[in-house]
Amino acid sequence: MTTLLLIRHGENDYLKKNILPGRIPGVHLNDKGRQQAEALAAALKDLPIAAIYSSLLERAVETASPLAQAKGLEIKVEPGLSDTDVGVWAGRSWKVLERSKAWKAIQQTPSKFRFPGGESVAENQERAVTALERIAAAHRKDKMVAVVFHADPIKLAVAHYIGLPLDNFQRLTCNTGSVTILKIDGPKIKLLALNLIPPFSFPLP
Repeated sequence: MTTLLLIRHGENDYLKKNILPGRIPGVHLNDKGRQQAEALAAALKDLPIAAIYSSLLERAVETASPLAQAKGLEIKVEPGLSDTDVGVWAGRSWKVLERSKAWKAIQQTPSKFRFPGGESVAENQERAVTALERIAAAHRKDKMVAVVFHADPIKLAVAHYIGLPLDNFQRLTCNTGSVTILKIDGPKIKLLALNLIPPFSFPLP
């Protein structure tokens, strides 16, 4: 049985300014994001984490770094954990996008939505789940694996594992610097925690 700590990266200036970063390179943590990364490392450092995986995007790797240093582990970059390919929406303001018909479509029926010039929400879910399945299969005998990536892929993966319809995945919450905990044993799935924000301690209630 593998326990996956699904960690969302810390804050960056794109999010602070309500700009959709997508896969734009060079998006780094800001001061708050770095503080969140340190808080995550402090909260998780005593857990028996066997490996740390990260999206290839800088904001995820930078969030994983303090934990990797605290545990003496290398960060394994997994391309399948990358943020959503939002196509031409990358770098655009949330406020502008929210006024479009396409925005209403992604909120109401994301199962049918494809980002203009990017991937569909269903493809995003399949990609994230496939990456997590690959990670879980590689660490079946280990107690815990930390996986640092992005909000929508995390929510989509959780929706898949708990049987939540794709059109309802936005009901889940995944804040920056948060931890969601899944325990996977083949078809047996347990969601142990959702959107934990440090400071917290283990074992959880």
